[in-house]
Amino acid sequence: MTIKDPTTMPHPSKFEQEDEHLKILATELKLTYKALYEAIQPIPYIRDKLYCVDKVFIEGGSEVCVGDGTSGGTETSWVRLESYKEIYANPPGKPVRLIIQADPGFGKTTQTLQYTFNWSTGVKGSPFADVQLLIYLRLRQLRGIGSLAVAVRRYLLPKTCQLKVADIRKILENTTSVAIILDGWDEYPEMYTELGHYMSDIISARASPHHDVILTTRYLPIQIPKTARRVRLTGFDDQARDQYIRRAVVGDKDEAVEQIKQRLKDNPVLADLCQVPLFFVMFAHLAHEKEEFKKFRSVTDYLSFMIKCFHDHLRNKEGDRNVNSQCREYEGLLQELSALAYEGLSKRNQQIVWEKEGVIRRLGEGFYEHYKRLGLLIEEEVITDQTTADGSYESTTDIRFYHKLFCEWYAAYHLAELAVTLDEAELSWELRKLDPYDLQYLYRFACGLNPAAGKKIIRYLQSNGGEKFAVLCILEQTGKVDDIKETIRKLCADTILIGVQDTKLLQRSTTQLLDIASSNKIPIACLHLNRCVSEAVTAGGNILLNPGRQVPPSSTLQTIEFTGRSRDDISEEKMIGLLAYAEKCQQLKKMTFDRGYLLPLFVPPEQIPPSLKTRNIEVHYDRGNGLVCRLNQAEGRWVVLESHKARAVSVGLRHGGNRLEQEWNAQELRLASAAGIPIDRVSIESRSPVADQSGSSLTIRSQITLPILCTLQKLDIRAHDRRMSDEEVVGILRYSAKCSALTELEFNNLGCPKTLPDCLHEAGSALTILRSRNVKVHGGIRTEYTDMAQQVLDLRSGVWEFKDD
Repeated sequence: MTIKDPTTMPHPSKFEQEDEHLKILATELKLTYKALYEAIQPIPYIRDKLYCVDKVFIEGGSEVCVGDGTSGGTETSWVRLESYKEIYANPPGKPVRLIIQADPGFGKTTQTLQYTFNWSTGVKGSPFADVQLLIYLRLRQLRGIGSLAVAVRRYLLPKTCQLKVADIRKILENTTSVAIILDGWDEYPEMYTELGHYMSDIISARASPHHDVILTTRYLPIQIPKTARRVRLTGFDDQARDQYIRRAVVGDKDEAVEQIKQRLKDNPVLADLCQVPLFFVMFAHLAHEKEEFKKFRSVTDYLSFMIKCFHDHLRNKEGDRNVNSQCREYEGLLQELSALAYEGLSKRNQQIVWEKEGVIRRLGEGFYEHYKRLGLLIEEEVITDQTTADGSYESTTDIRFYHKLFCEWYAAYHLAELAVTLDEAELSWELRKLDPYDLQYLYRFACGLNPAAGKKIIRYLQSNGGEKFAVLCILEQTGKVDDIKETIRKLCADTILIGVQDTKLLQRSTTQLLDIASSNKIPIACLHLNRCVSEAVTAGGNILLNPGRQVPPSSTLQTIEFTGRSRDDISEEKMIGLLAYAEKCQQLKKMTFDRGYLLPLFVPPEQIPPSLKTRNIEVHYDRGNGLVCRLNQAEGRWVVLESHKARAVSVGLRHGGNRLEQEWNAQELRLASAAGIPIDRVSIESRSPVADQSGSSLTIRSQITLPILCTLQKLDIRAHDRRMSDEEVVGILRYSAKCSALTELEFNNLGCPKTLPDCLHEAGSALTILRSRNVKVHGGIRTEYTDMAQQVLDLRSGVWEFKDD
């Protein structure tokens, strides 16, 4: 046998080696991701049955930000996406920075794990189908890491992998088709340190500018590119909840599905909580497993039940009587655990991850192991920058709660104790550290756990602008709506406003109040949605708001008002959806829109719910210039409201701009003229206002035509210094003569002949009719003999003359 000399054997080229390294890295990443996406745990204590993410992932609602708010501005507009696949919309050759925002529990991590599944298994139609490398990092783990390549080597590759940090860095530098998912910016421990600068640079595109970056977070980073695409998750509607029950809980057993859904309907106080996917998932599994499922009085009552279920399950599993006795003891020893949770949440930069050794020293090993077996305390390995003798990295273990809401639950015990022991001034100072927007359940749980503490917390909220939220905290105290019915009745007797500037907490509190009022047959006089409607309706029949709240139909709502931003379009499909929503509001009498919305000119009458007609539900459209229209539901057309027929209107028309807006402006004039409503003034800004030779119509732009307006009093034409032909002037004057109420015709920046054509001087001509009615024809005129100047048309001679000062 001949042995080859290694020094003479061919070596792989640099490009072949890099290609081989890329294949190794992609293979190892897919193995790592497989271990993550196949270990989904819907309920903390279910460890013997883990799910693949593709089994439990259900698409909730999602919206993309458009307009000024894309780069973090205050004027935001959100458009609903039809599929989670549309979230990652990557134009070829244009790297994206994508920010996925949502509150805790809305499925940010689950969605990113679905992305890893799609990439690893090559799902057809996935937006990641053509991506060579997908890097998925959980930012909470990256303590002490100052480089993307180091993070990949330590957290995503096994110790036995031959790739070094330098190899990974080269791969990332030389591979353009890379997507980087950074999960949990709000939990990143190095956010405000020098080590965290590299991550901020990646997000802002100062680093890795040629790679796609997807960031999940509760709130926006301080610096994001102006071109960043912002998406937010809005939770589960009825359709998504039904899909999850069938897919992950009971299958296609209709009776079992309806039983779970009925248990949710029987618990209206959980309606808000179960829009959060994480908590609906736990509700669905518990509702299916438990033979007896009581009706809950409050969210505190529900969480208490859930925690009891966890403890019961563990006791039944352990079986040993001595162990059970110790378990019951641990259930009541909450002082240190609650203090630990509260201290973490009340810090300026919340700390919701702790080192294992410190937690055990504080809680005791037996207590710690008990709550770890419950599944409420989770261990996570954290790689350090220290190495062992064999060159591998050392690791430590961090502890966190299964979910932040459980951290709030245990922290509430400590807050309740503080509220009882502190005086009003001391408590006020303490509560300033706790943002109700971020920690609403901490407040509610504390009020529900201790009525005496709750009274002091509620007084604090009421004196600091939190009246609506305080009502929910009162409900947590007693669980009895009877105790707050009068308070709710007073709120609902006036207009309930949900506005674009409202915080998420205020929107959440208001929508829950509406739900409580509806469930208890308390009349809701009027709901006013001010510039906050994101989409007309969701798939489940609810109105979707900015930022992501849902308003289900209310059985006691009497009037609903919509105020929009300038030129917010509502398509025919969305309008039909809103009419269907109105049908479900059993006591609704009126639905109104203001001119901030552009409604469809026509709604197919066969698409209008018949009960709207039989119940005489009025649909009004206030155009804001003295004209209010009513939808004629039999014909699907808008007519002038009788009570507004005496009011005068003024309308401006211009070339360009939103076409639907211009069509509506023209429609206003048609309606006003037909109804005999005086039209004070029509201003036309157009480079080419064209009247036909007979003067029977005036065309402002293509296919937008004005008929003769019998009630028009003044016509103002702004022609942008354009010279008009004899035919055009003749047509406009003939049109003006047929508008029988016209008293003034004004031109601005118009070029026209010095002397008008002879045809206008004939008997019965336009000039004769205008002269007989003393119509004033004047304006800024330029002729072949004069520069632009204020001139008046002599209706006898047909000659333009300088206007006297």
